[in-house]
Amino acid sequence: MSNDPWPVIHAERQALADDLAGLTDEQWKTPSLCGGWTVLDVVGHMVATARMTPPRFFGRFLGSGFNFDKMTAKDVAAETSGGPAATLAAFRDTISRTTSPPGPIDAMLGEVLIHPDDIRRPLGIAHDYPSDAVVRVLDFFKKSNLIIGAKKRIDGLELKATDANWTHGAGPRVSGPAHSLLMAMTGRKEALSDLSGDGVETLRSR
Repeated sequence: MSNDPWPVIHAERQALADDLAGLTDEQWKTPSLCGGWTVLDVVGHMVATARMTPPRFFGRFLGSGFNFDKMTAKDVAAETSGGPAATLAAFRDTISRTTSPPGPIDAMLGEVLIHPDDIRRPLGIAHDYPSDAVVRVLDFFKKSNLIIGAKKRIDGLELKATDANWTHGAGPRVSGPAHSLLMAMTGRKEALSDLSGDGVETLRSR
């Protein structure tokens, strides 16, 4: 992919919006892969993140007593208060936005490769994520313990993608589809069923 990830981010937002369009009220209430969040909550979080700017982030962070989880919960509650139809409409309005919280742009790319699968997997919706974008985000998270602790989670393991030219680390091997490796390294245990190797149980324990 090019150095500019925004076209991919916009395309993945559009694809998710299309997948969400036909959900029933009960499907919106389905537990996502994000602990304690429903499908609706994850979409609300994605809306809040897409609308965020550095000044807005620091203002809301200060207003939440410098508690990131509290700030996130408040944003999710605000963005989902109108129900699924309003939240989906708000999400559609963010599709082409290029605003983001402070931090590397690769975190925003990760946002549209990970959270949509937090939604799609429990709903049984298949989606092919762009391989080059997945590899770029794998390379970003393998070096980062920010918020989700991916670097620590995969320490001492060898990760090897079976559908892309990507390998990282040394130790007991964990192999499988690149996107499943991404989901597993960011703490989604449901993706471990896609993976194989001597290191899978170590990864599961973390």
